[in-house]
Amino acid sequence: MEIKALEIAALVAALVLFGILAFLKKKHIDFGIRTIVATLFGVGLGLIFKENYKYVAAIGTVYVNVLQAFVIPLLLFSVISSITNLGKSISLQKIGLKSVLFLLLNTFTASILTLTAALALNIGKGFNYTIEAYEAKEVPTVVDTLVGLFPKNIIDQWGSNSVVPILVFGIIIGIAYNKAARKDESVKTFKTFVDAANAVLGKAVSYIVSFTPYAVTALIARAVGRSKVEDLLPLIGVLALAYVLCALQLFGVESILIATVAKLNPITFLKKIAPAGVVAFTSQSSVGTLPVTVSKLKEEIGVDGDVAAFTTGLGANLGMPGCAGIWPVLLAVFTIHQQGISYTTGQYVLLIALTLLVSIGTVGVPGTATITATALFAAAGLPIEIIVLFSPISSIVDMARTATNVVGAATATVLVAETEGLLDHKIYNGNVVKSVDENKQASVA
Repeated sequence: MEIKALEIAALVAALVLFGILAFLKKKHIDFGIRTIVATLFGVGLGLIFKENYKYVAAIGTVYVNVLQAFVIPLLLFSVISSITNLGKSISLQKIGLKSVLFLLLNTFTASILTLTAALALNIGKGFNYTIEAYEAKEVPTVVDTLVGLFPKNIIDQWGSNSVVPILVFGIIIGIAYNKAARKDESVKTFKTFVDAANAVLGKAVSYIVSFTPYAVTALIARAVGRSKVEDLLPLIGVLALAYVLCALQLFGVESILIATVAKLNPITFLKKIAPAGVVAFTSQSSVGTLPVTVSKLKEEIGVDGDVAAFTTGLGANLGMPGCAGIWPVLLAVFTIHQQGISYTTGQYVLLIALTLLVSIGTVGVPGTATITATALFAAAGLPIEIIVLFSPISSIVDMARTATNVVGAATATVLVAETEGLLDHKIYNGNVVKSVDENKQASVA
């Protein structure tokens, strides 16, 4: 195996920067500030060492892999615990319906926002680009997509991080327990096991999350280092517009929803959910960010733990305003303009409807947006091969898309919790004095 001096040098530089981050933690510098500093470190490493990020990137990859390893078990036990904790005051059917409604509302607003901006700017019009031949990815049918939402082989679906089937499986187990517990006291041992496992997994995730700043440095260095300027320049307009749209959705639309529907201070929400957004931005994985999102919603925002686990878990596969709303619609309008296709108002309405349809059952891992865009193009009759045109910038845009997905899911969770009276306003407004143990846990993060 060939060892490059610059790759070793990049690793040494990264370790030095890790030492600085460790020092800042020792000085009790806020977790959010340390994460921002880590982001700047990552940009610097990427610019200086460019594609020599092999060993540095491995650190970030290990972090994402370990975090992702806890996703399915944490989600499964959280969902079962949530269902078995549901009392008469909480209607699972009502919460589930509201979760789907608010998650799809995020996708709808993102789609409308993108369609409006792309049409106003005539994005793609007069754009000349030679498309190389490539093999299009197979798009599942609507029936296959719906069937895939339900459990089939739990072991395989666990291994592939298929969240929705695991959610459905957990719901079935939870409902079965509730019915069995009414007649058989012995099954309550199962409840004790589930709650204990849920607590242990939560502690493990809290420990892993404490390493976030180091992973951010490594992942940002990789993202910056692997990009070639000559490949990005022709599509700089699309890249810029995608980031602007994600920012408008994340900071604008989500804030409006929090302020109008939940009637809460949106600035407080954005500040407290920011760490989850940063992890999503750097890891490019909605599923991998789930543990962080649930943790911040429960501990910092005051959302009921059952609602936090259920709605965010569902949001990792349903809705996704960045990957299933902004990106596919942006590419579709770009293609319509570039190809000179005449689209009527009715066809654009249908395009939005199709966007909502393909947003159901997507997988919250890197690369989701390509599958979603492919599905939309196939459903709308657009030339799928044009999607390859955007490959050079897709990875960079994916960071913003994923952050938008995660904050959107968190917004939906807060709306569900608030409208059901399951949000602690004292925690949300920062009026709760944490216990010694909680303060220690917060300092670790």
